[in-house]
Amino acid sequence: MEKRSYAWFERRRRTKALDLAQEQISKALDTVTLLHQATKSILEGKKKEATQRIESLFKVEEDVDRLRMDVFKELTKGAALFADYREDLLHLVKRLDTLADHVKDAARCMEMLADAELPRELCENTVSMTGRLVDCAQALRGSIEKLAVNSAEAVAGAEKVDEIEHDIDVTYLKTKASFVKYGEKMNCGAMVIF
Repeated sequence: MEKRSYAWFERRRRTKALDLAQEQISKALDTVTLLHQATKSILEGKKKEATQRIESLFKVEEDVDRLRMDVFKELTKGAALFADYREDLLHLVKRLDTLADHVKDAARCMEMLADAELPRELCENTVSMTGRLVDCAQALRGSIEKLAVNSAEAVAGAEKVDEIEHDIDVTYLKTKASFVKYGEKMNCGAMVIF
């Protein structure tokens, strides 16, 4: 009887760790949507709205950090998952925390550039890139959800992520190249931050 109740406890811990990881994954990917909304608001001249979205993004990123630590703590309490699965889950949670950190850094840059005079083309390209980043996050979310159910669809989702990342890279390089075109019209500090 003792052994059986201990097994229940392990299942409960595994479920709690996976639930926390799922919440962390969702929030990490949500930061991308908030960044896109903030960039759109800046392009539309809605600075107050952009600032609110950036503040929301910062709060969500703090939640992502907290949830990462909660997952780590939960998984160190016992044999909640097989070692390989535990390691994979920890790696995924850490990578998504890193994603949220990069999104937060991008939001800080947007905050600094909110009052700068920027060529419309650069702003439009930024909105386009963050929009594609939302598509990428949704494809990643779908791929993660399919991992346990349909590996072929999970792989297709991962390939979609790669395709979108390539599109973003092309737009990013095009945007950076336009600094030569707009160099004399832009503040040098804004170019460095951009």
